[in-house]
Amino acid sequence: MSNQKETPALLSVQEAKALITTHTSLRPSVTLPLEKALGRVLAASVYSPVSIPAFQQSAMDGYAFNYDGWKQRAVLKITGEMAAGATAPLQIAAGEAARIFTGAPLPGGADTVVMQEKVRVEDNELIIDDADLQPGGNVRPIGSEIAANELALPQGAALTPAAIGFLAGMGIHEVAVYPAPNITIIVTGNELQAPGTPLQFGQVYESNSYTLRTALQQMQVGPVSLMAVEDDFDKLLHTLAQALSESDMVLITGGVSVGNYDYVAKALEICGVTRIFHRLKQKPGKPLYFGKRDEQLVFGLPGNPSSVLTCFYEYVYTSIREQMGYPQATLPVMRMPLLNDYARKPGLTQFLKGYWNGEGVRVLQAQESYRMHSFAVCNCLIVLPEEAGDVTKGQLVEVHLLPV
Repeated sequence: MSNQKETPALLSVQEAKALITTHTSLRPSVTLPLEKALGRVLAASVYSPVSIPAFQQSAMDGYAFNYDGWKQRAVLKITGEMAAGATAPLQIAAGEAARIFTGAPLPGGADTVVMQEKVRVEDNELIIDDADLQPGGNVRPIGSEIAANELALPQGAALTPAAIGFLAGMGIHEVAVYPAPNITIIVTGNELQAPGTPLQFGQVYESNSYTLRTALQQMQVGPVSLMAVEDDFDKLLHTLAQALSESDMVLITGGVSVGNYDYVAKALEICGVTRIFHRLKQKPGKPLYFGKRDEQLVFGLPGNPSSVLTCFYEYVYTSIREQMGYPQATLPVMRMPLLNDYARKPGLTQFLKGYWNGEGVRVLQAQESYRMHSFAVCNCLIVLPEEAGDVTKGQLVEVHLLPV
């Protein structure tokens, strides 16, 4: 009998994504000021405390009057003015009109507004020349935007700038939302040097932290902690312990493969992280690691820059959005025709950097996992399944659209 330890079978991409979803939990809700809630998802439905508008409101600059009174007299006497923000009411009689401005409350007795381009004023009398004018024209009724106690936004709605403006317009100043996880990025490697400093022999500039931090910033996630550690087991163990004590999620770049200096998996085990999977049937990013300690999630990302970002968008991005309550957590998926041929061998799911122009998608050059030039100009990932061999121009392929 052999004592050699068997290598676990590689998981498929679909199996890995299902496991991440299984182990990802919705974050407990928090209350945030409205101005800090951009990009969050409502944890509770919001109902309007007031009717908007709260009074009959002019939809334009012009003149307010009583429609039936005008039909009886044709010429109206101008007796007053109402501006937006007016604090004192104004009353007009059936044969009178008042100058009015957009957003101003209608005077008592008025029910219609005529735009100023459709009138003549002679000796303080108003002559209306608008054959299409109807009773109630150019007036915003009470509650026409939303009525008091009406549902404004349901639980699960994403707070876009428009949604925030809508809530602010009804006087709401804070909301219950699902927060983003507190994230620490750990960058590993003796060869890494900070941009802006000279490179020594054998060194490369560290870029993964820049990629990940800005990707998280684009998701409205932050602030994000950053730690750098050499390829030293004890130092890595100390750094991991500190990160796990402070964070809901830890992202580690490098050190997850099977080289002599790839210590991450062993160090995570000592720190109490349960491995959910390690190594997938995919390219790039085959050595991807995913683990969990209590409710804390840990992703061990490969060190090559293109692999890091691919794995982030295909796995980490979705997990974060699921924690934040997004009903659609994954990247948008489309099927579109290829604009060029691509030769490949089946066996691994492959994520290719691509560019779609609305008519089709092109596989870009420089697909190697260490090359970021093509990633810098791509706007999507083309997904070729395990069983697929060569693909040809015109063939429909699955495309994941990247955030812009």
